[in-house]
Amino acid sequence: MARDPVKTARRASLRARRRDLAAARDTARDDRDLAGHVGALVDTLGLGRGSVVTSYASIPGEPPTARVNAMLAERGIRVLLPITLPDLDLDWHDAADPDEQPLGRDAVARVDLVLAPGLAVDHSGTRMGQGGGCYDRALTRCDPQPPTVVLLHPGELVAVDDAPLPREPHDRGVDAVLTAEGLVDLGISPWSSPRGAG
Repeated sequence: MARDPVKTARRASLRARRRDLAAARDTARDDRDLAGHVGALVDTLGLGRGSVVTSYASIPGEPPTARVNAMLAERGIRVLLPITLPDLDLDWHDAADPDEQPLGRDAVARVDLVLAPGLAVDHSGTRMGQGGGCYDRALTRCDPQPPTVVLLHPGELVAVDDAPLPREPHDRGVDAVLTAEGLVDLGISPWSSPRGAG
């Protein structure tokens, strides 16, 4: 599939901005603050023991997820982490048992909340990731669609008066952005009713 030159240029700009933003962040504080905000979110959604949430293991420069993932596990929430496949689709494994066999691409079919990475999100709910389309593909397997929240650094939610992010038909919209400063509900689509704890 040919790369969209507009997206490519915007992504390069967003990566440069992220490098600058990440260099100025207190990672340990952000880790703690993000965990607190995600904890408040799962409380609001009524998620607890037996619920299933996707997250990811952050890499340097991304908003940290170590405490987020630990906090979810402490609450008895099953945390699914992605495995990027050669075709840029996603398989999944249980964070509590990283040595087990992958769970398969359809493991996300009945998750209660998606915490996703990204470089930026705009106020229409368009998310820009790293360019592989992994999450756009994976989220098509969720039924019903769970709330989808992108973890960003403060300053990575595109300002209302800035140019919106380029969007293609296959791009999946998101519901909210969560940073170390808190949750921004974009009001795009209603939050899914929680399926409740098992």
